[in-house]
Amino acid sequence: MTLTAPHSRASDTASPRRDRRRPRARTLVTTVLVVGLVVWIIPFAWMLLGSLKTQGEILRRPPTFWPEQVTGQNYVTWFAELDFSKFFLNSVIVATVTVIGNLLFCSMVGYALAKMRFPGKRLLFGLVMLTLMVPGVVTFVPLFVQTAQLGLLDTYAALVLPFLTGPVGVFLMRQFISDIPDELLEAARIDGASELRLFTRVVLPLCGPALATLAILTFLASWNNFLWPLVVSQSADLYTLPIALSLYSTGQHSTNYGLLLAGSVLVIAPILVLFAFLQRWFIQGIATTGLK
Repeated sequence: MTLTAPHSRASDTASPRRDRRRPRARTLVTTVLVVGLVVWIIPFAWMLLGSLKTQGEILRRPPTFWPEQVTGQNYVTWFAELDFSKFFLNSVIVATVTVIGNLLFCSMVGYALAKMRFPGKRLLFGLVMLTLMVPGVVTFVPLFVQTAQLGLLDTYAALVLPFLTGPVGVFLMRQFISDIPDELLEAARIDGASELRLFTRVVLPLCGPALATLAILTFLASWNNFLWPLVVSQSADLYTLPIALSLYSTGQHSTNYGLLLAGSVLVIAPILVLFAFLQRWFIQGIATTGLK
């Protein structure tokens, strides 16, 4: 008893100290997160409030944060004069087809690299990883020349085909599918399931988080893509939102900042809605595919 008493008293003394440190640490973390959230939100709040101001108020010095006279003319201009619906539809078509293509082809390639055996499998996966290190600007000109030779300029095919699959998506799906137990697939094969049935009925239903992650990443990249649509679109009929935003908000002598901010709000809104809808699967997919 006399030997354990000092140790017991030391433990009793250390326990209240740990209890006092926990609220302090929790308060510090909460404060840092709140400050980070405010810093992150301020540019978006400025953009939203600026889209409701007149050009004169935006250019006023010193600047005002809250609009003194709320106006929706910038949004009216986009919808009534600039045919926003056409640009929005083009972006939706391109982004949707690109997302569907990546979900299908990247998951198929990822399944083959993760669970199938064939000659050159490791070499193929090595090439996929190698393409991750190649900047897109390196392949931009050859890709444009090839698209022009195929006669696809100024078509939806030119906007979609080069991005129907990508190394990031293949790596993401391969990492996730690798964690699916082989015993589950073998049991399905014993029951007579073909590889196609195995892929569609067993593998894909288990890949919800990875598919949601890939959908968000692909949609974001396609929705914000500017340079490639600008080069391959020869007419305004195929302009996507980023192109319309850059061309129609800048006049001959000045930039219409209210129109620019309103267009930015319209461009960002679908991304925020998609992420809010898929955020739970997105976070789970990131946490379980080796991208930690």
